[in-house]
Amino acid sequence: MRPRLSIVMPVLNEAAQLPTRLARLASLREHGVELIVADGGSDDDSVRIAHEAGAQVVVSKQGRARQMNAGARAACGNVLLFLHADTDLPPDADRLILDGLASRHRAWGRFDVEIIDGPGMLVVVAYMMNLRSRLSGIATGDQAIFVRREAFERLGGFPDQPLMEDIELSRRLKRISRPLCLRERVTTSGRRWAARGTLATIVLMWRLRFAYWRGASPERLAERYR
Repeated sequence: MRPRLSIVMPVLNEAAQLPTRLARLASLREHGVELIVADGGSDDDSVRIAHEAGAQVVVSKQGRARQMNAGARAACGNVLLFLHADTDLPPDADRLILDGLASRHRAWGRFDVEIIDGPGMLVVVAYMMNLRSRLSGIATGDQAIFVRREAFERLGGFPDQPLMEDIELSRRLKRISRPLCLRERVTTSGRRWAARGTLATIVLMWRLRFAYWRGASPERLAERYR
């Protein structure tokens, strides 16, 4: 039977994260949810771990947008959920997504996010992310974007760019419908903020998003991000 929901997880050298992350998706897979790991050329044990967990593995060129598009092409579900390798879904995420899209007649959506394993300032960061998203109709990958396959394919998937692919996809999806903003939370790791420094990361991301809004190229922004 064709799955109603497919989860696409882009990974690159995520062997430390994958065992726990995939184990936490086991209950959804028991509900018939399809799980696809889209690997961008890992040189650790990511692919082996994904295979052993029973996930379908797709290998593509490196780049989150390219990997997610490759995973989406291999997926069979009517709805696609793009999940980062450091993010956990709430219980019954499949029911929340499928029932929510159907009852609200939306083409796509996202969850609220909670950032864990970091300084207290990240509580405020997550609150502002959720509020900004609800007001603007723009979602980020940390919020576990989900979309009807028909709408995703109509737009040609994620744009092939090295940064802000989630922002750009949201912009395009808004032309089809407003997002379904689920208040149930995904939990995501604060490792990105910890690696660069919380305040420094906040300032950097706001500058990059403002520059993107002003028309800066994703390639140039990716250089600044790195």
